[in-house]
Amino acid sequence: MSQSLVLSLALLFGLATVLLLRSRAVRWWEALLIGLFGMYLGQTPVIYSTNGLVNWLLSGFTHNS
Repeated sequence: MSQSLVLSLALLFGLATVLLLRSRAVRWWEALLIGLFGMYLGQTPVIYSTNGLVNWLLSGFTHNS
């Protein structure tokens, strides 16, 4: 995954986190988004597994047969 895509995802997850925290109603899937934001922001070693999952999900939606 390119650095510009990682930065875009981090900004997207960050914006989603701010909006969720302002609404004061965080459900399980929203907590997952916050966790993804934290992993992309922190670049922890778990990022490689998460990055693979995100690439797999995104390639499923953008794959042309």
